[in-house]
Amino acid sequence: MLATITSAALQGIHAEVVHVEVNAGETGDPKWYLVGLADTAVKESSDRVFTALNNSGFRPPRTRTTINLAPGNLRKEGPFYDLPIALGVLAATGQLKCAHLADWLIAGELSLSGATRPVRGALAMARLARSLGKRGLLLPAVSAEEAALVEGVEVYAVDSLSAAVRFLGGEKPLSPLDPKAARQRTSTPASPDAADFSEIKGQHALRRAIEVAVAGSHNLLMIGPPGSGKSMVAKRIPTIMPAPTLDEHLEILSIHSAAGRTINGEMTWGARPFRTPHHTVSDVALLGGGTIPGPGEISLAHHGVLFLDELPEFKRSALETLRQPLEDGEVSISRSAGKITLPCSMMLVAAMNPCPCGYLGDTKRECRCTPVQVQRYRARISGPLLDRIDLHIEAPALALTELRSEKLGEPSSAMRTRIQASRTEQHARFAGTKITSNARMTHAQIRRHCVIDSALGDLLQQAMEQLSLSARAYDRILKVARTIADLAAAERIEAPHLLEAIQYRSLDRTVFY
Repeated sequence: MLATITSAALQGIHAEVVHVEVNAGETGDPKWYLVGLADTAVKESSDRVFTALNNSGFRPPRTRTTINLAPGNLRKEGPFYDLPIALGVLAATGQLKCAHLADWLIAGELSLSGATRPVRGALAMARLARSLGKRGLLLPAVSAEEAALVEGVEVYAVDSLSAAVRFLGGEKPLSPLDPKAARQRTSTPASPDAADFSEIKGQHALRRAIEVAVAGSHNLLMIGPPGSGKSMVAKRIPTIMPAPTLDEHLEILSIHSAAGRTINGEMTWGARPFRTPHHTVSDVALLGGGTIPGPGEISLAHHGVLFLDELPEFKRSALETLRQPLEDGEVSISRSAGKITLPCSMMLVAAMNPCPCGYLGDTKRECRCTPVQVQRYRARISGPLLDRIDLHIEAPALALTELRSEKLGEPSSAMRTRIQASRTEQHARFAGTKITSNARMTHAQIRRHCVIDSALGDLLQQAMEQLSLSARAYDRILKVARTIADLAAAERIEAPHLLEAIQYRSLDRTVFY
């Protein structure tokens, strides 16, 4: 008897349909045959399913059984198919009576006891089930909580193979999970001891640059000696970022779900990602890829922050892989298993010392580096990559009087209020497009929204010539000026806005050349 169950395979952050076909009662040796371009984890599912059936009180087939994962040209990997294979075996052997088995999309790993275990990519499966018009999904509890965030499709949580059989057979009805309740369960309240910008003493210019960068989602580079607070400031950036919209958060969760991070509770509802890879990170780990392509650090930072501390210490090849993603907001990865395109519209925040010892220009400590060492150190960051960083800001060492001061700085809440007002203005400006921030403006949008008069044009031309900036830097200065004008609630870009934006590019040549 033949039984067919619909499941899914992950391709990047999207899910593709997989039909699990089980045919039992064939003549021949009483063995299981699994076909359909499956990897080792999928091939091992037959052992898990056989034991789970026994321990759940069901009768495994005693005849030749063929399990086909179609289509045959799509590579399958991971333990997604344990539950649909087990249900298919029961349906093929007459132990499961369900007239509408094709109405469901089913996935899940089985333990030897028959209990279900979560699988990654539940959000993508929910979107697939909705697009296919399925009645609903059957998933393990943790994965179901995640899939329930997608509206328009019913999601049912099953904690064991027996529970799934009783539900599909009509013996024990279940209620679909509520999307609103799922969001509340996946939300984490803010801790009263959480980091806050009020703890940052001094560094007024740096705080201002951070506010401008976050308001327009611009890339930022901080340059300063060790102990000047660069990392401390960067780690507080999430506290001033506005909450993601529903669409943004579903995109974030899709990526983290495909990477398996949501299974372990590493991602919560309403939080923007903040990724801090070590400088020994490989090109593949940063960009994404692998035998079966998956998201890397830049995609995991989508709609959030990618913080690269000690920027010159990263491998040159790894840094150069950032150039195209920073420009396009997406990365395409081609491997033998296929080609995927992953979103990576993130805000790059980087920090570095002015020289190898870190004390070049310090008034209190002497720099021990030779000019050749300084030049070699700075040359690790290429000009094209530097061009893609909108704001360059110095973070000088703090005086002891500032460190001893008991006066608190401006809290994150006040900065976030101004940034939220600026983002609201940008959302209205780009309504009806895929653009959500000034940093992502196209050339046509720059011409429309960053209009300057002839006097300001002459001023910008003079700055470009004196600093020997590229055409890309010209566009980025205008984008930053537009963000500064938004923070000031100004309709047009004015001289103070443009001058401040130019100031953030003044380190382009004086520091690196």
